[in-house]
Amino acid sequence: RCHHRSVAMPDIPFPTFCAFLGSLGLLCVALVGAWCQHWRGGFSLDGGSRTFNWHPVLMVTGLVVLYGAAALVYRIPSTWSGPKLPWKLLHGGLALGAFVLTVLGLAAVFRFHNSHGTPNMYSLHSWMGLGTVLLFSCQWAAGFGVFLLPWAPAWLRELYKPIHVFFGSTILMLSAASCVSGINEKLFFSLKNGTTEYKLLPAEAVFANTLGILILLFGVLVVAALARPSWKRPDSDSLDSRQ
Repeated sequence: RCHHRSVAMPDIPFPTFCAFLGSLGLLCVALVGAWCQHWRGGFSLDGGSRTFNWHPVLMVTGLVVLYGAAALVYRIPSTWSGPKLPWKLLHGGLALGAFVLTVLGLAAVFRFHNSHGTPNMYSLHSWMGLGTVLLFSCQWAAGFGVFLLPWAPAWLRELYKPIHVFFGSTILMLSAASCVSGINEKLFFSLKNGTTEYKLLPAEAVFANTLGILILLFGVLVVAALARPSWKRPDSDSLDSRQ
């Protein structure tokens, strides 16, 4: 007789994972701020290069970290019982905050380009980034209309829910990829004349490359948490939910 044993993954407590992920997100925000402050000259609103520095900080904070936090709201066990409306408002509010920061980040880079006569929307990074923001806008509007407003019928919510979840993970990974490509593009533009070239891997390149890896790690861990069955909210008709 053959005995088949299923190999189970270690059951990491969600609060522990969430604390680690929150620390990682804060680290990403701190590192992108330190990069712009130490190597790129700091921040201002005068339309110069220091205005551009708001762009990476706001995009990483909003489109990656805050958006990732919004995606994980329904993985918190305390959201699995009781009224769902407060958690819907928190989920939508975090996503809206991420969207506001993202729009401000776009405004910073467009102002910088226009002040210096630099063309807008010519690079792969800009195409990917703007496409991600537009998809994010549609995702938020559709989620608001279907899940938060009371007139959507139950069958429509059931139909749209897996689509909403799929695009939520997709947008997060596109956001991380856009941020990483933006970091790489900035290094290529900045580390050339009068500085140590990028290919020689100066300290700034090592720092920014590390930041990019951490951003990707944050996105992957959020998507992994969303896909973990034991952390998913039980269906409303399941035995666990009724209990």
